[in-house]
Amino acid sequence: MSETSPKLRAELEGIPTYKPGKPAAGGGPVAYKLSSNENPYPPLPGVMESVTAAAASFNRYPDLACTLLINELSERFGVPASHLATGTGSVGVAQQLVQATSGPGDEVIYAWRSFEAYPIITQISGAKAVQVPLTPGDVHDLDAMADAITERTRLIFVCNPNNPTGTVVKRAELERFLDRVPRDVLVVLDEAYREFIRDPEVPDGVELYRKRPNVCVLRTFSKAYGLAGLRVGFAIAHEPVAEALRKTAVPFGVSQLAQEAAIASLRAEDALLGRVGSLVCERLRVVEGLRAQGWTVPETQANFVWLRLGELTVPFAAACEQAGVVVRPFPGEGVRVTVGENEANDIFLKVAEGFRKDL
Repeated sequence: MSETSPKLRAELEGIPTYKPGKPAAGGGPVAYKLSSNENPYPPLPGVMESVTAAAASFNRYPDLACTLLINELSERFGVPASHLATGTGSVGVAQQLVQATSGPGDEVIYAWRSFEAYPIITQISGAKAVQVPLTPGDVHDLDAMADAITERTRLIFVCNPNNPTGTVVKRAELERFLDRVPRDVLVVLDEAYREFIRDPEVPDGVELYRKRPNVCVLRTFSKAYGLAGLRVGFAIAHEPVAEALRKTAVPFGVSQLAQEAAIASLRAEDALLGRVGSLVCERLRVVEGLRAQGWTVPETQANFVWLRLGELTVPFAAACEQAGVVVRPFPGEGVRVTVGENEANDIFLKVAEGFRKDL
């Protein structure tokens, strides 16, 4: 038998593997997962009922156009339905955007470190990734990103708040950056954690999109809305971009359960705001606790905190796991820790305190 393998695209060689947050381990007295930025609350009111009803139609394909969800989003954000496109989470829509704009010889710019899917989806398309280092304060260096634009640039990701640092870019600097970007280069404002922002100087990307045809906004139901397991995200963009997203979407990728759950979640906004408010309060408690221990913690506007630990990253993550909480290590750089249940946050703070004393 021949051992010759089928020919695959050379661009796939060396693609980094996406690393999901490690699941909570069993065997200890408690085990909490603070590694994936999941919402610790159960589904919002009305969601389970909607999903249960939709489950009776498993034998049918979902609505390809996500018509009812698109209409709901159109009303919620005050945008035309033709300016909306859905996908399998915001990361799925992000991959569609790269496919629609970039191929071999093109360039995609993003900050680094930022969302770890960006280099993966860029390399899959055959485009060149242009990584621009964060500032010493772990914030996007928008001036350097603008300087990195060339004639080959097709797409720029701005993750706001940034994953994994939680830091944000504010209105004046973001608008100044957008003014420098050529009109034929698409800027994607990835706002997966938008609902957790409390800084009034951080702009709503939807308002920026309204006046700028080259701005696209990504949102997701995975984080604040607590639908991480159902994979539904969406983009708000002007019609040419939104149409391209519909062309590159996997047919029937968003299940009917996900569509119904997203609609029900949008209609439970009061409960959503209450839960997000509680998580924001808990975020403040965690940040203040870490700073009181002597840690340097960037200002976060997401549902997680970032500790830059360098070579101590892996030992710190191991100490957390031994105590019963799983965090997300980026070896050699730092750890991202989701703001979760109060009990989980208490364990994390206790580990951080002991680790700090041993430094």
